[in-house]
Amino acid sequence: MCHLTVEKQFLGSEQIVTQQLHSHQFENGLVLVAEPMDWLESAAFAVLLPAGYTRDPDGKLGLANFACELIQRGSADRDNRQFVEDLDRLGTDRSASVAASHSSFGAATLAENLFPSLQIFTDMILQPHFPEDEVEDARQVCLQELFAAEDELAQRTIQRLRHRHYGSPYGRRVQGDEASIRSFSRTDAVDFFRTHYRPDKAILSVAGKFEWPKLKDHIGSLLSEWQSVEVPDVTEHSPVFGYEHIPFESSQTHIAVAFPSIPYADPNYFQARGAVGVLSDGMSSRLFTEVRENRGLCYTVYASCHSLKQRGSVVAYSSTSTDRAQETLDVLLHELTHLFEGIEQGELDRLKARLKSSVVMQQESCAARCSSLASDWYHLRHMMTMDEIKGIIDGLTCESINHYLANHPPERFTVVTLGEKQLEVGKYVS
Repeated sequence: MCHLTVEKQFLGSEQIVTQQLHSHQFENGLVLVAEPMDWLESAAFAVLLPAGYTRDPDGKLGLANFACELIQRGSADRDNRQFVEDLDRLGTDRSASVAASHSSFGAATLAENLFPSLQIFTDMILQPHFPEDEVEDARQVCLQELFAAEDELAQRTIQRLRHRHYGSPYGRRVQGDEASIRSFSRTDAVDFFRTHYRPDKAILSVAGKFEWPKLKDHIGSLLSEWQSVEVPDVTEHSPVFGYEHIPFESSQTHIAVAFPSIPYADPNYFQARGAVGVLSDGMSSRLFTEVRENRGLCYTVYASCHSLKQRGSVVAYSSTSTDRAQETLDVLLHELTHLFEGIEQGELDRLKARLKSSVVMQQESCAARCSSLASDWYHLRHMMTMDEIKGIIDGLTCESINHYLANHPPERFTVVTLGEKQLEVGKYVS
């Protein structure tokens, strides 16, 4: 199935550029989304596979991360060393990560090396070795990632917040747990791969300098034999919400707060994003000004929108000294709830300037556009052009945001603190 090409023009720094967005769904279910950026000499691609940590079997938490690590250790006629050397020879920067819904593999390289780099990654996806003699090394990498996450107290606090706020499986920790990691075998990784590394619900995004017809034909020749399989939906468990304190001997207290919001696919998402931007985008934002500058309570404070496929949240975080932790939490919760009384024009004007700068800078990076294309398709089933996004930003008004805020007051707060003393959450958490 081939979707229509979208062509839009937007004003760049020196000239008008025609923006073309392409999409094509192959018979096996794989979706290819792409944007030519002919003024660049580079190209980037990302493969999103429906193999996120929500697919970890009970009792084998962290298996998606383990499989992601092991699959990169040799494929087709390459062993682990040759895989790395071939990518280095092409000057290809690569990345891999596991999120709630996907395992993702990305790369950026010179435009002339796009097809050879794609060949290496498709070999990895279709013909991985899962070498037995690499299993222990992969296990140690996963254990080090787990221990590092435990040692990073901010990350540990936010992870516990996600666990309470989303429940299982969306609130799981990507690294899993130590007992599971130590039990993994090669067979576990192979079984996970065979079940979840499949073309249906997979997305391949490409941005940079390339010709669309040649790219579509090339991907078709590489991945047309990739077969899909049926996989059951994940089972969800209810979140806990409420307050939890993690005792920890430290002169610092870490504070994380969340409340339900709307997902990226919701028509009102940019109203919510605008409201949170007033709260936290930039050094003139409310949180930075009130919590750090005016009161001197902390060094770090922020809030952001977080979106899963079907739900969203506003997540806020701060770290401060033990003796100022209660006041910091009080002010943070006050600002989160006070925001819903409305925003002012000066705040919105500053936010719009920052958002437009972000949009323009994103267009200058093929890797950033590649990521956005894949995210748009996953959440929206279409891709947003630059002028669409600019139009949405221009269309934000105090009235529209304040109307959204009046109809979406914060409720069901989740609060997690880590430090020496438990704090009082008062009226905000039942």
